[in-house]
Amino acid sequence: MTERSANTRRQHSRQPSQWWAKTSVGLLGGLLLAYGVVTLFAWYGPGGLHDGAKVQFNMWMVTPIWLTVFSLSYLFDRAQTAAKVLGAANGMCWGLFIALRVMG
Repeated sequence: MTERSANTRRQHSRQPSQWWAKTSVGLLGGLLLAYGVVTLFAWYGPGGLHDGAKVQFNMWMVTPIWLTVFSLSYLFDRAQTAAKVLGAANGMCWGLFIALRVMG
């Protein structure tokens, strides 16, 4: 074993496991982001809010978006980074929705 791989192994063994934190960030941040994306599509997508078939589509799209974001949250090095990125994405998504609602 080379010295470099031994040092890398020691560094990885010293890092605490953050999967609980990443899970929490993915669950909450991913769900809020999924709701935000679907909300934007529901209000400002084709057909407007009261299109008949669109209601079912919106309802069923929350889960795939949520689970995609949830699974991607494990790719971050640290849970804090995942929280910052998902927080920024949620802020932009919901900020855009609020801005569009205020502008009418």
